[in-house]
Amino acid sequence: MFACAVDGADPTAAAGSRRYALRVSTARFRFYEELNDFLPPERRKVEFAHPFRHRGSIKDMIEALGVPHTEIEVILVNGESVGFDRMVADGDRISVYPMFEAFDVTPLLRLRERPLRDARFVLDVQLGTLARYLRLCGFDAMYRSDWRDERLAHFAFAERRVLLTRDRELLKRSVVTHGYFVRADKPRLQLAEVCSRLDLAGRIAPYTRCIRCNAPLEDVTKAAVAATLEPATRRYYDTFRRCTGCQRVYWRGSHVARMERLLAELATKAKMEKEKEKEAK
Repeated sequence: MFACAVDGADPTAAAGSRRYALRVSTARFRFYEELNDFLPPERRKVEFAHPFRHRGSIKDMIEALGVPHTEIEVILVNGESVGFDRMVADGDRISVYPMFEAFDVTPLLRLRERPLRDARFVLDVQLGTLARYLRLCGFDAMYRSDWRDERLAHFAFAERRVLLTRDRELLKRSVVTHGYFVRADKPRLQLAEVCSRLDLAGRIAPYTRCIRCNAPLEDVTKAAVAATLEPATRRYYDTFRRCTGCQRVYWRGSHVARMERLLAELATKAKMEKEKEKEAK
């Protein structure tokens, strides 16, 4: 039998090219803490092999595995801290850690210019009630039900806000640098989760922001708002605040007791989380 070259092609070279094209490289990944929420059960809290044929950046490979880059603070490859643009090579052992807003990781390479210590948020269309809860706690929480994903992502980047969302794909957009995927379904649990995860309990300043439009509140005299009040409100309340944006008037009505119970729950939960951290150390 004789091998024939067709149109000048070398059969031996072609076979070698096919073998090269089929060569599979392998990297080993280990994801820590809540990053495991994005992985299938068999890959959670264990090191696993990930085969690949084409080299790519570590950011692209991590997101292909299902983990948004906004959830990540530190990546170690073979024990060395690296950036998102590092190309994955055959045999790499990769450890991926979540955001550590409450911890000092300055000796390691941060994956973004600096952490957002100023807690300002923008929320997607699924989190309207959470936005109101955050405003009740005094946090700057922008929310518009008519904003599409592209507008949300660019607004978060331009305003240096943390993007809160229930959409994993939204967090994978390259323009988004700070974001958090909210796991809980119910708004009260969402608020507790966000406050715990981003270490917000000590920064809560209730009744300082309008729950309707997000603008700051200011103290006003009773005389300044008397014409807008119902007779019973004028009779029983003397202390008022007014929104600097939409001019809505606030006073300490029956809802305040409910809110204070919620804040007490958050404070208790935060204290328990701190004690767990100390025990873990």
